[in-house]
Formats: sequence, structure tokens, C-alpha cells
Amino acid sequence: MSGVVSQPLPNSWQVKKLRYLTTVIGGGTPDKSKSEFWGGDIPWVSPKDMKKSEIFQTEDCITEEGLQSSATNLVGPHAVLVVVRSGILRHSIPVAVNMVPVSLNQDMRAFICGETISPKYLARFIEGYQRQLLSVWSKEGATVESLDADEMASTEIAVPPLPQQAQILQFLDSELAVVDTLIEAKQKLLNLLAEKRQTLVAEAVMRGLVRSAPLRPSGIDWLGDIPAHWGIERSRWLFTERDDRSDTGEEEMLTVSHITGVTPRSEKDVNMFEAETTAGYKLCFTGDLVINTLWAWMGAMGTAPVDGIVSPAYNVYTPGQRLLPAYVDALVRIPVFAQEVTRYSKGVWSSRLRLYPEGFFETFWPVPPLDEQGQIVAYIDEERIKIDKLATATERSIALLKERRSALIAAAVTGQIDIPEAA
Repeated sequence: MSGVVSQPLPNSWQVKKLRYLTTVIGGGTPDKSKSEFWGGDIPWVSPKDMKKSEIFQTEDCITEEGLQSSATNLVGPHAVLVVVRSGILRHSIPVAVNMVPVSLNQDMRAFICGETISPKYLARFIEGYQRQLLSVWSKEGATVESLDADEMASTEIAVPPLPQQAQILQFLDSELAVVDTLIEAKQKLLNLLAEKRQTLVAEAVMRGLVRSAPLRPSGIDWLGDIPAHWGIERSRWLFTERDDRSDTGEEEMLTVSHITGVTPRSEKDVNMFEAETTAGYKLCFTGDLVINTLWAWMGAMGTAPVDGIVSPAYNVYTPGQRLLPAYVDALVRIPVFAQEVTRYSKGVWSSRLRLYPEGFFETFWPVPPLDEQGQIVAYIDEERIKIDKLATATERSIALLKERRSALIAAAVTGQIDIPEAA
């Protein structure tokens, strides 16, 4: 059936194209510059709200005036909501059922189910077959991952009689509750490991490794007490700005992220804007500190692991002899440092703050002895390996549970599981 379901179905089941089972409603965005369109009581669903299987509320709401002034539509309860344009479509299709009337943004579609198919059953079908559906629905050549409306409408869906749909849903609710509980527990463990990793780094770079070492007030709010033998210095005396430019643009392109720090673009598995030429981009060398000027407030900074080039909109700084590049990288990647540089950033809106060199050079840094910096970096690396090993194993077990979840749904919605009527 359109390359999605290949198993034979029970005799009482039907096969119908999605276009004959549902009516599709699109969405839009009211003018964000008009405050009278926003902050109302009509939920406005966008991809960021699609984290649960049922939608009761959304991050943003619009007014009746906003609804009437834009391309968005009011969708009654119990529609199947699907993300049709988002980077998340590289690996999954977010789907949910709205339990209250909602409006949609332009990256969403609502499927209003007819009399022969239950909304929750259709949502489960999409969940169970999302890998196969992605291969069929994905739009080729799109700048942002998108789903093809015609392919979606032409997809054939396995449709059992309504009483059997209810039995399947009851069975899945019971079985998936167990799987989802396990996934949730493992996800909590991942979050705890991430917190432990973050705390470990912050404690090491701001307090050192010897817990019994005498402390003294640093006089700097974000630092608090530091080991008594450490120095404190403004960054203007620790770094020099580098503004050398590439003649050819043929050097390794580096990217700067608040998640991964500085990494070669070739290692990024994402679609990124590429300029026609990178001649004139800024050179940076191994150990240089690179700061994404626009996203510094989020922590987008780190030291370069290799020689390369970065956007001319970024700022590059070379650490002096009093700082090890690896120590610099560890310190700038902790959240409290991002909060500190925000104080020196310029911009009207918090999401548009920019950290320029004159602001960066106002920040204060702890300066441990070089040998102690080396010990701190070695400790962090050793502990990170332990934590990352456990995190990787946990992520692998979550992936396996999710595969089991999808397989269970797929088998149930194609009649491959004998479900007792009393289930």
C-alpha cells in the first residue's frame, strides 16, 4: 500500500487513501508586530508545541482579531495535528490530537477525520509507520525539511471497523504505558547525567580540585569565592583579538554552537546556509577562542580544535600565556559564564543581544596556575568520558525502546496482533 504497509490485512479491514478519510486544514501566523493579535485565549499550535500526544494548551495564544486577520483557521477538538515543515522531519513526524479548539501556524496541518476512522487511531498509525511515511512524504529539494501534501493525501491507510479501532487503541494505551514509563525514566537519567557533567565542569574551573584549599572572595558576583592562590584578571589582559582574513576561503570551515562549541562544519549533519565564497572569512588557529557574536548570550563560544575559518560576523581571540586553551574552552561553556557575558552585550531585545570585543574585554576571569589548569582539564576529560559512556548506553537503550514502541504500534494497526475483545 503505497510502499508503507506490506503485510496482508484481516478480511474485515479496508484500505483507503488518506484524502478519502480526512479533510485537511492549514494554518498561518498573525502579524507579530500587532500586539492586539496576540495574548488571547485561542491556542496557536506550532511545531514547538508538538511534544505530547494530546494538545490542551500552547506556548502562544492569539485573539479572535488575530484569527480573523490571518491565514490561520480555528480547528475543532479531536483533529489529528501533524508538523509538515521543520528540521525535526529529518528523523520523525510529530503528531498529536487536539483536545480543545486550536489555531495553527503555517508549518502545521490538521486532519479532520470522517466517520470511518478515529482521530487517535490515525495518529497511532502515523506514529507506528513514521519511518516509512517519512520516506514517502518527504519533499525533495526543499530548503527546510517538509512533507509533500499530495503524497500524504495519496497514502493508503489500513482501516479496521470502528469497534476494532477502539480495541486496538485500548490495547496500545495499556502496552505503551509500560514502554513510555521506561523511556521517561531513562530520559530522566540522561538529564541527571547532563546536569552532573555541567556541575562537575563548573566546580572544577571555578573552585579547583582540592576541596580543602582555602578560599577568598573574588569580588566578582559570578565567580564568588575562589582558591586563595588563584589570580583574577580582566580578559583584556588575557586575550588579544585576531582579525586576520583568508585570501582564498579554502581553509576548514568551523561553526560555533552553544551545544557543541567550535566544530568543523564537515562534522555537522545539518543543512546550513553556505555563502558563494568564503574568501575574506576570519582565520582562527588551534586554541583560539571563537565567539558567535549574536548567540553569545546562549553560550555559543569555545576554542578551535583545529585551524580554520569562521564567519566574519564572529569574533576571534587568542589566549595569552597565562591561560591554557582547554581551560578557556571549559570555562566559557558553563552557563554562568554565558549569563555573565550577557551583561556586557548590546541590543534592544534579549534575543538580539550581541557581544562585541569591547564588552568581552570587560569580563573578569579566574586565573589558576598553569599546572593546575592542566590538572583541571585532565580531570574534566576523565570524568566526561565516564559520564558520556553511561549517557551513550542510556541513549542506545532509549532508541531500542522507541523502536519497540513503533513496531508494537505498527503491528497493532495492521492486524498482526490478536487483540482479545475484552482487552
